[in-house]
Amino acid sequence: MENTSWLPSSGPMPRPKSVKEGREVLKNEAFDSPNVQKVTFKALEFTAVCPKTGQPDFGQVEISYVPDQKCIESKALKFYLWSYRDEGSFCETLAANIADDVVFAIDPKSVEVTVYQSARGGIELTTTAVREKGTDSNE
Repeated sequence: MENTSWLPSSGPMPRPKSVKEGREVLKNEAFDSPNVQKVTFKALEFTAVCPKTGQPDFGQVEISYVPDQKCIESKALKFYLWSYRDEGSFCETLAANIADDVVFAIDPKSVEVTVYQSARGGIELTTTAVREKGTDSNE
């Protein structure tokens, strides 16, 4: 049987070429959902770049979702989050984009993404994006 995995089963992980590639890997590595009610990931070392200054923004991301048919594979999530390392994006945009990409990848019943941006210039920032089936995420 042919290996359809986009990521190597062992050894070093390739560096993502773009957020778009990370998003596709997140979707393609998803697996059938077992009988669980909620899944939560906490990424304690998240890095993006300020789109205005180009300075790195450090923080954490928490993703909680209620699965429907599919679940996110953790190595694919690491690859996906790594794709933001050189991406210029505001904290608010990060939370929204990650939530939208989880919906794209696994179409969960609901997802909540919280991005905790570490202090820079004395200001910390926390943003949350929620998506639920049957509701408009742009309200």
